[in-house]
Amino acid sequence: MRSRSAIALSLLLAACGAAQPAGTPDGCRSGDGQGHGGHGHGPGHGAEGVAHHGDGRGGMVHDFSDVARFEQMFDAPDRDGWQRPVEVVSLLGLTPGETAIDLGAGTGYFLPFLAVAVGATGRVLALDSEPAMVEHVQQRAAREGLANVEARAVTATDAGLAPASADAILIVDTWHHLPDRAAYGARLRDALRPGGSLVVVDFTRESPQGPPAQHRIAEDTVVAELEAAGLAAEVVPESLPHQYVVRATRR
Repeated sequence: MRSRSAIALSLLLAACGAAQPAGTPDGCRSGDGQGHGGHGHGPGHGAEGVAHHGDGRGGMVHDFSDVARFEQMFDAPDRDGWQRPVEVVSLLGLTPGETAIDLGAGTGYFLPFLAVAVGATGRVLALDSEPAMVEHVQQRAAREGLANVEARAVTATDAGLAPASADAILIVDTWHHLPDRAAYGARLRDALRPGGSLVVVDFTRESPQGPPAQHRIAEDTVVAELEAAGLAAEVVPESLPHQYVVRATRR
């Protein structure tokens, strides 16, 4: 049986050789690598079928300590079809040797794709606020031979990233969990190197899956929040059926 990292590589190469969806940036360049997941409790990825509540500061909070349960959701066999991870990672514009951050890594769904994008000389930091998820990702990285992946536990208010330490930050189905997005966004801006990219992927208001309606955030709101944090942000074209993508860069 092929490892998921091998599958990710074949998907990435196939995407580079295939026609891109209309309106999708061509992230497959000769010599370039490309550049998530589902969890939440602070940094994490949204899912249905769990109890949701607000934290009084705007973020949605719930317990993700039951990793086996959420692994069935976040790594479901049909997810690739609607999540389109190769396309999402391509929007980061990563090249080999760079450092990518998976903020709210959950069970590590996006990690094989990010690991391929930055290559053996690059680095992927998988950050999550649920210790059980961090342990799961550590085991997954070892099992799948993702030597360039490191998992770390963080808090819902601070990703613990050093200034100018990241080339790209991926935040999938996680932005709506953050309790103070303005302050968090400013910290993420500082963590990016000049010209670095931050990509937020989250559920549209019309999506049949995702968090309850009151916890969904419109894409123009995300743009405004990232702009307020000092980033240049815009909604970008993509072909995801249930989500939108906002990409921001450090000025």
